[in-house]
Amino acid sequence: MRGDSGVLPPEFEYVRARDVAEAVRVLDDSAEGRVLAGGQSLLPLLRSRRVLPDVLVDLGGVAELHGVRDEGDALWIGALSTHHEVACDPLVRAHAPLLAQAAAAVADPAVRRRGTVGGALAHADPVFDLPAVAVALGAECRVAGPEGERGVPAARFFVGAGAAAIGPNEVVTGLRVPRWPGWSFHYERFPSDGRSWAVAGAAAGVRLVDGHIAAARVVLGNLGPTPLRASAVEAACAGLPARAAPVRAAARAVDADVVPPDAVGDQDRQRGLARVLAGRALIAAAEV
Repeated sequence: MRGDSGVLPPEFEYVRARDVAEAVRVLDDSAEGRVLAGGQSLLPLLRSRRVLPDVLVDLGGVAELHGVRDEGDALWIGALSTHHEVACDPLVRAHAPLLAQAAAAVADPAVRRRGTVGGALAHADPVFDLPAVAVALGAECRVAGPEGERGVPAARFFVGAGAAAIGPNEVVTGLRVPRWPGWSFHYERFPSDGRSWAVAGAAAGVRLVDGHIAAARVVLGNLGPTPLRASAVEAACAGLPARAAPVRAAARAVDADVVPPDAVGDQDRQRGLARVLAGRALIAAAEV
């Protein structure tokens, strides 16, 4: 079958893995293996021949990669959980509402029902909503390879535009999201005209004590090749009364954090978006 561009996808071997171990083994034996989860990112790359795998490993039948479970101090989100499932899951909505909110904002209903958490993590596209949210929540990406399973903090997992800290013979198995008792989070995004991805996004969390912001977390998305921790804004928020005006003023400190790449657009415009989105996310998180 021809792809959307009229170009035939490359020929490759297709393997439907029965478990994670088989998927890793096939990838380890291949020269240029690729993993198929929901296919929302990979299939367009295959059609356009931007990737030329010798084997495609389909994870769709691996039951252990589906679902959400409560691990006490954290939630485990299976790599094959779709954005729709995450947005609707009662455990996620109760204990990681920021993740549910971001998942509900992804693209459109068709993409949300096919796209997966693991795919969004592995492709590490700056325009995706999940990377910034994963960093804001201090999540850990779980990865399996020939040497076993390991955890990579989300803050170190995204290493460049479209590049993640995962080897060619490894598979993302899930996302471990810690609980944040006493914290409130919110996600804001500025969508692009006529497209489903965001020009920029901001994930923010605050911990309030006696009506003041005792601590804050702010992570910006699509303002660089990887999620950006807005540490200057976090410092500016510490000790502020939880009121809209001072919080909005503190968000202006984002200028010290953001150095947008020229390819993204006008830097003044990008900094302006960062200030607005960070302010809105912080105000909504503080409920002021």
